[in-house]
Amino acid sequence: MYRTVRRHVIVVATLTVPLLAGSAAQAAGASADAQARISTAFEIPGDRVYPEGIAADPYTGDLYTGSYEGGAIYRARPGQRVAEEFLPARGDGRSQALGLEVDRSRRLWVMDRLTGLAVYDIPSRRLVARFVVPNQDPRLVNDVAITPDGTAYITESRQAIVYRVTPKQLADAAEQGGEVPLTPAFDLSEVVEPHAPNTITLNGIVAEPSGRYLLTVDMTGADLYRIALPSGKVEKVALSGGSILTGDGMELQRGTLWVAHPIANAYAISKWRIGSDGRTAHMTRRLTDAALGTPTTLLRKNGKLYVVRSQFDKGGPTGPGTPQLPFSVASVRGL
Repeated sequence: MYRTVRRHVIVVATLTVPLLAGSAAQAAGASADAQARISTAFEIPGDRVYPEGIAADPYTGDLYTGSYEGGAIYRARPGQRVAEEFLPARGDGRSQALGLEVDRSRRLWVMDRLTGLAVYDIPSRRLVARFVVPNQDPRLVNDVAITPDGTAYITESRQAIVYRVTPKQLADAAEQGGEVPLTPAFDLSEVVEPHAPNTITLNGIVAEPSGRYLLTVDMTGADLYRIALPSGKVEKVALSGGSILTGDGMELQRGTLWVAHPIANAYAISKWRIGSDGRTAHMTRRLTDAALGTPTTLLRKNGKLYVVRSQFDKGGPTGPGTPQLPFSVASVRGL
């Protein structure tokens, strides 16, 4: 059934359709999960935030989320009901903040959809370095994963490229100042299923905890790819039990993969068991609930998921209407 779904996915050239278009298979299998409990973890101030990414500081437990509109970054401390502005909108040339990550040196990595990425020192809020896409092709710098050696891997969703920033490159960029070109590490444009030009393909990316491989999802082709490290060998992961169509942000812990699916009228999170070698994935559960509010990404911390309620389809980048204020991040237990 899911092979059929992949052959009939809607091909798109903008951000709008892949997030809005679900599939008959997904709708048929969608149902609320009585074991899952959804509540609000914290609110985000502002009426045009449309949050997209989320990251946690492993030392303080602070959570960070970014704004699609303007690129502001917000911080919620443990127990804080309303997040505070951490970095202002359009600061340092940021315009649209997507994927976020915090590394072991307490640096915040911020993906800027149209330009590249900015890296900040959290204690000082100082810009450490800025990396930019090295060509003028259509681009969508999307998500980031950091391996144990401190290397960052970044998905470019329109060109199906994974960029790489090593610790040395970051140190050199910080010393040099200014803007530094991103370095392509893996080109998957000839590996992903054929799509129309400018279609959004690679989206979420995660690193296996020991750094053996990366997993990245083609949200339009409904495929999950394994990228071996350091060789860069790319393999399609064998999926069973469900579809990963419209997969966006992901979280990988102890062989379990959670995937956000921002589908209009069928907001979902899927849960997968990853094989020991990362070459197989079996969907074990799927939660669909309007309370997820067009989830774009998530992270797992202290036994629960923190899910970004983007509301992209409520007057944001993927649909008309009015968002329900305040914007917020959900807490999901039991999944």
